Amino acid sequence: MTEPGPRRLVIGRLRKPHGLKGEFTVFPLTSTPQVVFTAGSKLMRVDLGGEPLGELEIESARPYHREWLVKFRGIADRPTLDALRGFFVSVEAERLTEPEGDEVYLHELEGFSVRDEAGTALGLVTGLYEVASGLMIEVQGPKREFLLPYKKEFVVGVERGERRLVVRVPNGLLD
Repeated sequence: MTEPGPRRLVIGRLRKPHGLKGEFTVFPLTSTPQVVFTAGSKLMRVDLGGEPLGELEIESARPYHREWLVKFRGIADRPTLDALRGFFVSVEAERLTEPEGDEVYLHELEGFSVRDEAGTALGLVTGLYEVASGLMIEVQGPKREFLLPYKKEFVVGVERGERRLVVRVPNGLLD
């Protein structure tokens, strides 16, 4: 049995080639893209299922509107760049800054206990859903499951060490 490799987190989506100098637009999926999109950084290209497809080394990178323009070492021709479209890039988790305060990685939310502001247990987070209005968490309660928007007016506290969310439930949601 092979030992699992280091834990990796997806930090960007490869969008499309940009211009004529071999640059590629990357949409960052991290709040600190300047930490990972640097010359010499090695990123792992992954597919939608998270399967690694090979390493890419950054030759140069710079912010560009809401995206980053990245030139990968040894890749300059258009057909090779076009083949990168739609994939993701990941890095080893320890290269990223740990979340601070009430921040949490989304993949960590499953299994968090959910309590109201009085401390009453409401259930466990069992799923995450991206919808047009933002992120929804699925909570399995004692009688049924419910969906709650992951927004500050509803999620009023995150206790990452205790794996707990403190929430303010809208009137009628649990009736």
